[in-house]
Amino acid sequence: MKVVLPYPAVELNKKQQVSEMFNRIALTYDFLNHFLSAGIDRHWRKHAVKILADDNPRIILDVASGTADFAIAAMKINPDKITGIDLSEKMLAIGRKKILKKKLGEKIELLEGDCEALPFSENKFDAVTVGFGVRNFMNPLNGLAEMNRVLKPGGKLIVLEFSKPENIIVSGIFNFYFRKFCPFIGGLVSKDRNAYRYLKTSVQQFPDGNDFLAMMETAGFMETSQKKLTFGIVSIYCGTK
Repeated sequence: MKVVLPYPAVELNKKQQVSEMFNRIALTYDFLNHFLSAGIDRHWRKHAVKILADDNPRIILDVASGTADFAIAAMKINPDKITGIDLSEKMLAIGRKKILKKKLGEKIELLEGDCEALPFSENKFDAVTVGFGVRNFMNPLNGLAEMNRVLKPGGKLIVLEFSKPENIIVSGIFNFYFRKFCPFIGGLVSKDRNAYRYLKTSVQQFPDGNDFLAMMETAGFMETSQKKLTFGIVSIYCGTK
């Protein structure tokens, strides 16, 4: 799989570049996330949490937690504890403010750390969630294997990620939107057009559908499945340890 970098001219590895990118766009990230998706991103997370609710997990790890939207959404199922981890301290700082505002500080903890080398013991979590984060990993297979390691036997992984729509008309609109509109608006608001060009390229290059399910299985997951949302532009991938 081709390595896609936010800043191709910069001599840093992908992990370092992704951390720098999210630190740069942290202040405008939530606004652009909701604006560019017309607010549908909230529906995607709610749908993923509804699937997770079937397993009633008590201890959850939210990988690539960012500003904690997925972790906050997962409070709907009232777990005992959610731990979020992310490379970007500036994204986490915004997430912590949101958590305090919602008075969820006793339930949600956010940690800065490497999502591909998780600082947790084996068999620790009932569930692991990732919202639009796996394609940002330097080595997605390593990241998935780490998530499998820290899950308890029988624990569930939920991955929410962009995918490629099969319908020709939807695909054409989707590609135009990601190629032209997102970099223009994202760059204008965040002052970092490269970040939103990277969004488009990272989605195009990332394996989806059966290819991603095969990657999950290579990482040790069983009972893998894909559920497409919003005409196939986003998918929820599930797997069990």
